Amino acid sequence: MLNFTSALYLGLRHPTWSLRPWSRLTMGAPAALDEMPDARRVAQEIAALQGCERGTLGTSTLHLFWDLFGSLAGRQVVIYMDDGVYPIVRWGVERAAACGVAVRTFSHHDPDALSRLLRQPSARGLRPVVVTDGFCPGCGEAAPLAAYRDHLRPFGGRLILDDTQALGIFGQSPCEQLPYGKGGGGMLVAGKISGTDVLAVSSLAKAFGVPAAVLVGSNSAVEEFERNSQTRVHCSPPSTVVVYAAQHALAVNRERGDLLRLRLARLVSRFRQRMAEAAFRFTKGLFPVQTLVPSAGLDVAQMYQRLLERGVRTVLHRARNGHGARISFLITARHTPEAIDRAAAAISEGRNTRNYSRGEWHEGIAWN
Repeated sequence: MLNFTSALYLGLRHPTWSLRPWSRLTMGAPAALDEMPDARRVAQEIAALQGCERGTLGTSTLHLFWDLFGSLAGRQVVIYMDDGVYPIVRWGVERAAACGVAVRTFSHHDPDALSRLLRQPSARGLRPVVVTDGFCPGCGEAAPLAAYRDHLRPFGGRLILDDTQALGIFGQSPCEQLPYGKGGGGMLVAGKISGTDVLAVSSLAKAFGVPAAVLVGSNSAVEEFERNSQTRVHCSPPSTVVVYAAQHALAVNRERGDLLRLRLARLVSRFRQRMAEAAFRFTKGLFPVQTLVPSAGLDVAQMYQRLLERGVRTVLHRARNGHGARISFLITARHTPEAIDRAAAAISEGRNTRNYSRGEWHEGIAWN
């Protein structure tokens, strides 16, 4: 079975032998009392990668967004939420709303809609907080972060983004040799977005393959977050092995991250070329989540089942919120060109692939 459901985009797995040895999994105390020095170092390295002054680790984006939006209770703020945000971000906003914070939504990736809301009389006297994903796999486009920030600044607002999908993939100065850019710092680096009015929360569980999350921003903003955090007091922090896995992921990213991203870009390009030849249309761009755009007469659920029968496992998005069912292929650097061709053949021709032999691909990459 070929698996196109894994979001480990760079193919990092962190087996035991690749990590430093550990004598205990946890400090036995919350991060507010006793945080591992290595956790601090990891957070600072990720903050630097994203072009920010300081970072702090959390167990998940849910923990971080719970604290971040909960801290807005009782403040004179209004949240403006891009209506395409990821559910976990939305859950954090819902906590703020439950605490009495005003929430408005605006059309996905629409700076003009945001601008109109900001100028409504009901918003006067309130500090605006704009919430968005840095990159949207659903439409294959980056959020217009610079435009959002420019609309916010006259009102003294703050931009908060979930950069989970982009971290480890997009970076500085994309070119033909490095289609995703250099370094993998995410959309803040790619869009040259910085300042004391910007905060980013990102999971490390996608490109970096580590079940933890990080919040980055200015020194003062991260210090304020840590002072007000409830999960740093009442929940366990990331375990020792998770912190060591994050260190390993960052080391791999420094040493050969750009090579892995180049391989990934070539695989995605190959997939898109095969699909274009077969007259199938997918969401735009080279992001490793490639979603089939349904055409008239295409039964998506039947297509999904047909792919399963031919040994190709994909992600089925069931119809909801006015959107029809869709199929996504999640491509990683561990896929082979042959696997890409096999998937393309399965979706376009229904070719029998029972005698397919997978094989491995290395080209100088030592998988750790």
